[in-house]
Amino acid sequence: MTTDQFLLQFIQTISNELSIPINGVDAVVKLLDAGNTIPFIARYRKEATGNLDELQIKTIQERCAYLRELHERKQVILSSIESQGKLTEPLKQEILNCQIKSELEDLYLPFKPKRRTRAMIAREKGLEPLALLILEQPLGMRLNDMVFPFLNSEKGVGDEELALSGAKDIVAEMIAEKAEIRSYLREVFFREGLLISKVRSEKAKESSKFEQYYDFKEPVRTIPSHRYLAIRRGEREEFLDFSIQIDPISTIKHLEQTMGLNPKSSLHSHLKEAIEDAYHRLLLPSIETDIRVDLKMASDKDAVSIFAENLRHLLLASPMGARSVIGIDPGVRTGCKCAVVDTTGKYLESTTIFLSQGEGAQQQAKKELKRLLDHHHPFAIAIGNGTAGRETEAWVRKTLKELDDRSTLVVSVNESGASIYSASDLAREEFPDLDITIRGAISIARRLQDPLAELVKIDPKSIGVGQYQHDVHQSLLQDELQYVVESCVNHVGVDLNTASYSLLTYVSGIGPTLARKIIKHRENEGPFISRDQLQKVPGFGPKTFEQAAGFLRIQGGKNPLDASAVHPERYPVVEQMAKELHLSLLELISHPKSVEKIDVSQYAKIVGEHTLADIIQELRKPGRDPRAVFDPPAFRDDVLTMEDLKIGMKLEGVVTNVTAFGAFVDIGVHQDGLIHLSELSDRFIKDPKEVVKTGDKIKVEVLQIDVPRRRISLTARLGQKREAPENHLREKGGAKVKSIPSNFNNNPFNSIDFFRN
Repeated sequence: MTTDQFLLQFIQTISNELSIPINGVDAVVKLLDAGNTIPFIARYRKEATGNLDELQIKTIQERCAYLRELHERKQVILSSIESQGKLTEPLKQEILNCQIKSELEDLYLPFKPKRRTRAMIAREKGLEPLALLILEQPLGMRLNDMVFPFLNSEKGVGDEELALSGAKDIVAEMIAEKAEIRSYLREVFFREGLLISKVRSEKAKESSKFEQYYDFKEPVRTIPSHRYLAIRRGEREEFLDFSIQIDPISTIKHLEQTMGLNPKSSLHSHLKEAIEDAYHRLLLPSIETDIRVDLKMASDKDAVSIFAENLRHLLLASPMGARSVIGIDPGVRTGCKCAVVDTTGKYLESTTIFLSQGEGAQQQAKKELKRLLDHHHPFAIAIGNGTAGRETEAWVRKTLKELDDRSTLVVSVNESGASIYSASDLAREEFPDLDITIRGAISIARRLQDPLAELVKIDPKSIGVGQYQHDVHQSLLQDELQYVVESCVNHVGVDLNTASYSLLTYVSGIGPTLARKIIKHRENEGPFISRDQLQKVPGFGPKTFEQAAGFLRIQGGKNPLDASAVHPERYPVVEQMAKELHLSLLELISHPKSVEKIDVSQYAKIVGEHTLADIIQELRKPGRDPRAVFDPPAFRDDVLTMEDLKIGMKLEGVVTNVTAFGAFVDIGVHQDGLIHLSELSDRFIKDPKEVVKTGDKIKVEVLQIDVPRRRISLTARLGQKREAPENHLREKGGAKVKSIPSNFNNNPFNSIDFFRN
């Protein structure tokens, strides 16, 4: 079969698996192979793909990569078996038809070069024919007669026991290498396996975040990713031992039936012993290891998916927009660093105010803040939500009230990762002469203006919205987060003349090298006035222009379409629309009612219905930001610390992290509270993402407070009656569902810091 035939087979397989028309899959594969990016294909090649979205395109990309790797592995395996002279046509077809990597490796196992085994040694002694007799289970033959021909003192087979022992080693290995047996056992492990964890004896009396797993059991088929990753971490940190167990009696009985064990054969007991040896010595450790790896991979994917989803919502949080801001990075001993940025995010000046050094210092701070307000007239004051954040916010609000300033907005801003950015090479390059803390205040101010533009400067893993991010496969995590950032940046679009290096890096087709060249061209030649000028940037060829141009915006440029998401390749179509309406391009864009007069049926034939719909939408609202309208949360002025909380208190908060077991919410007291899965909704839900996402504003009620351990338990089921905390099972929709245990917040394992780290 040729490479093209294999590709066609891949496309057909993916089409069947994903229920996507084969033409769409074929188009996606060809476009990806031609170097097109996922955002570009999803936005500007809808007619070719049949309007597939980014998720579908990415799934096709991942599945195609898997099948190609599988194909390459098949070729290596076929070549290896053929070189041994053992490749039969049925085996070849079985290998070629295999669609799962683990099953492919099972087929290859008997032919795979391996270290010297007991079975190998037995084969060297000429005992393989005896092993085949054991497998055959002949009738009417005496044991001595069958074994005698294989006795050979020179080869170390001096008696019947040695001969049978060696032959059974061969049989055990042959059984353990049978693909159908390994497949059966793998299925049993997943269907019936029980994961059991125990505390190590030397740690039994120690208190730890793994206490709930000191004596723990859960079926493999139901264990969620966060619990499996927690148990693995407990094992790695030498607190726990865990194993996956299945019923050996029924499993061995099935193997005996599969191998044709015959009680009437004189070799019956020897095959039975070989089967048990194969099961305990070879199969059980090997398959359990495989299952552990499979569970780890599945858990990694779940954890990465949760992280990616949280990151997406955080990056696409509503921007305040182009308005001047004073950013404040709160501090106690070293004071609060204040930095002023203009409407474009340009740094203007900074100062430090001290709020905890007495009345005199506060009066001076008030004067300094008034000076900044009078001189810069900021639209808002952004205050980091870290240590002393709520106290600083309360002081600023009080001061503005005393100054009779009712126009300046005060907003608490999530500062996760700001300190990492401040100390980064990128921050030093951007502000070489500024102190780290001033860079942090600038970052806080800019986050309010445009969260996406500022957060792209930080390693996504440092933003703090993940679950077990250091336990999962790092390249998987890095690739997924990279994709999410790129997807978000291109979804929103980038202002070519104000975008930072970091933001430009993520634009479709650009990357780090070209991003620097664009910045340099902008600095040397001045602002871009048209998208066409991009082609004057060294290295910015036609292909890159095709990929990037539609995502780069130019405000007030020569062509009004440059400020929109309309791709330059479609400009002639829009120009024709304007011409037929006897309007200029600017007039067409400036008067949405004119767009309604366009004869869409005429142009659908030219560009296709999906592309035309996008063009019409852009003409109605050119360059519209797809993110939600900015609406800051309202924290209570009388609740600043955990000590201010009371059970039953109702508050407004912001979801900061969504995990498999619940959601963490910032309620303005420096410690995020946890809404357990069972307290997120009045209806039964399996996944927190069904009802909340990162960045959501949400009303909550305080259930439990544990100040010493910094634990807050919240509920979103406002006004609902609850059973006693000790009742951990609740009927929901006819099924028993675990609810939050009474000691949940007393368990350090449930700390947000544990999951983020």
